[in-house]
Amino acid sequence: MNNTVNSLNEQAAEKAFSKQSAIFDQLYSSNTIIQYKRQRVRDHVSQYVKPNSNILELNAGTGDDAIWFAEQGHTVHATDISKGMQGKLVEKVEQANLAPRISTEICSFTELVRLQQKGPYDLIFSNFAGLNCTGELGQVLRSFSSLLNPGGIVTLVILPKFCLWETMMLAKGEFKTAFRRFFSRNGVTANVEGEQFTCWYYNPSFVIRNMKDEFDLLSVEGLCTMVPPSYLENFPNKRPVLFKWLKEKEDKWKSKWPWRNIGDYYIISFRRKS
Repeated sequence: MNNTVNSLNEQAAEKAFSKQSAIFDQLYSSNTIIQYKRQRVRDHVSQYVKPNSNILELNAGTGDDAIWFAEQGHTVHATDISKGMQGKLVEKVEQANLAPRISTEICSFTELVRLQQKGPYDLIFSNFAGLNCTGELGQVLRSFSSLLNPGGIVTLVILPKFCLWETMMLAKGEFKTAFRRFFSRNGVTANVEGEQFTCWYYNPSFVIRNMKDEFDLLSVEGLCTMVPPSYLENFPNKRPVLFKWLKEKEDKWKSKWPWRNIGDYYIISFRRKS
């Protein structure tokens, strides 16, 4: 991607998420499916992160994950391109009295070479598809190794090119939603708070291919493969028994083919080679 185009897209994304930062927590704090997703990601990363780790978080948002990591005894350098999100994060960190454990920096994950705090880190963590906001994900992934200790972990949550739930929207005649990931080679326009920017979708195979020289794959889990995506937020209240059953089945099959590849997201973890 042309550097100028990428820079303009990042500026548009920054503007969008800075606008949303004022209402972000209110929008999503009561969403049962988002709570489910957060717990799944935390259960996954807890398998690999060592006690008292030094963590670099990318696209940290308003800081829910940074605060959770700090409460577990870790130290977090929470980065984001959005000034608004960073402002909310700082407020929440101060309210929680966690400033000694959480530092912040406005920095794009496409320019990690400019980080003021270069680590080395024990974990690089990115949640909920922030990395889908670049068309240069391969370049980003290849920048991780120099920031990590030998044996360090990378855990990422990314949107793949196929989502079973979205495809089923065909039954409702929602063709645009059903096929938007299939035709995403040049990116798909996202709209947040009236601001437009481009997102891209990446399968696990793309991430693995760009990480394999420096990292060993630990695991891949589908997220919201059977459980519906979080934009269907009323589903758990309308169908509580079915929602519980879907959670149980997803927990059973999350790491099996094809379920690990066809969720709304996937969680993928690597360990840096010694």
